[in-house]
Amino acid sequence: MSEPGARGGNGAAPAGRPLQTAVALRGDGEDIARARHRAADFLARGRAEHGLEVSQRALDLTQLVVSELVTNARKYAPGPMLMDLRIDGDVVEVTVWDSDPVLPMARAADVGQVGQHGLEIVMAVAEGFEAQRAPVGKRITARIALTDSPAGHSRHPGASPDGSAPLPSP
Repeated sequence: MSEPGARGGNGAAPAGRPLQTAVALRGDGEDIARARHRAADFLARGRAEHGLEVSQRALDLTQLVVSELVTNARKYAPGPMLMDLRIDGDVVEVTVWDSDPVLPMARAADVGQVGQHGLEIVMAVAEGFEAQRAPVGKRITARIALTDSPAGHSRHPGASPDGSAPLPSP
């Protein structure tokens, strides 16, 4: 996490910097559990050390999003990855970097299909979602509201980070 100290209720660090931590993941079978635990610990520390309001729903959704993003990275881009968690204002941002430059695409809904709904789930629960190519691979970011009734947020599945329009298909 970024530097300790007193915090206001908006998630900003004393010097205006967001609360943040990064986790290097090896690409092994324990990554998903390790990432979920790290996300839960990060939000618990935000509550305990910085007085941030974090609802149980936000904790549950953050762990779900972490599971889905890390699972997809392990499945489609075997090898090391990086997860970044950041609280800025009233949202937690979950970003996963992996080595595959191919951007993910949400599939058409098919209730008969088993599996392969991870991206749909993430886009349905996130306040914002974006996928970007990086110099090596890509990064996927989902934003989750920290409270159950976020002021000024309107969730639109698949919306760009500012909520204005759906992300284009690659």
